[in-house]
Amino acid sequence: MPSPIFDKEALDAILLTLELASLTTVLLLVIASPLAWWLARSRSWWRGPVGALVTLPLVLPPTVLGFYLLVALGPHGPLGQLTQAMGWGTLSFSFAGILLGSLVYSLPFAVQPIQHAFEAMGERPMEVAATLRAKPLDAFLSVALPLARPGYLNAAVLSFAHTVGEFGVVLMIGGSIPGKTRVVSTQIYGHVEAMEYAQAHWLAGGMLVFSFVVLLALNLLSRKTARVMP
Repeated sequence: MPSPIFDKEALDAILLTLELASLTTVLLLVIASPLAWWLARSRSWWRGPVGALVTLPLVLPPTVLGFYLLVALGPHGPLGQLTQAMGWGTLSFSFAGILLGSLVYSLPFAVQPIQHAFEAMGERPMEVAATLRAKPLDAFLSVALPLARPGYLNAAVLSFAHTVGEFGVVLMIGGSIPGKTRVVSTQIYGHVEAMEYAQAHWLAGGMLVFSFVVLLALNLLSRKTARVMP
């Protein structure tokens, strides 16, 4: 009897992928906000090296990034020794491990749109807020964040979509453990290895449709933003 197109393993992989992408997106928006603000406004010499480090995952092969993260998270790596000393064990081949890898790998997709939004805002809004005696944090929350909303929307969509499509980093750090680290991309890889092309076609086709919808949404969002912005 042929196996169903969406069996329990496929559904588990889809749910785990959505959980991973959602958590990664939320955490990245929190992490990227102060980092993007500093990169957009700092005049420090460190701005160049930090910006290059943030964008490094864009050009670094995912397997290379995943390998070094795996070494760092392993029992003899610095992060692995730290987590073991705290009683957490090692994070490699766990959901927490692939979550950490996703945060690193998708970081530029969150930082860059927000940074560009802050840069496009200019200095004037914050200067006006300062003349009204607004504290820096209040001005950031009430002035900068609303003005940078398009950047945050782009960052959220790109971070979520990029995490859904991850393969190399997730496979290196987490392997493909059913219900634990097996996401859609590694599920497709497993189907292809087993020559289960029908199941691979359905999952790959779903990824294709999802990617198209994301690009279409970003295009429509950019047009809407262009009409709203003066």
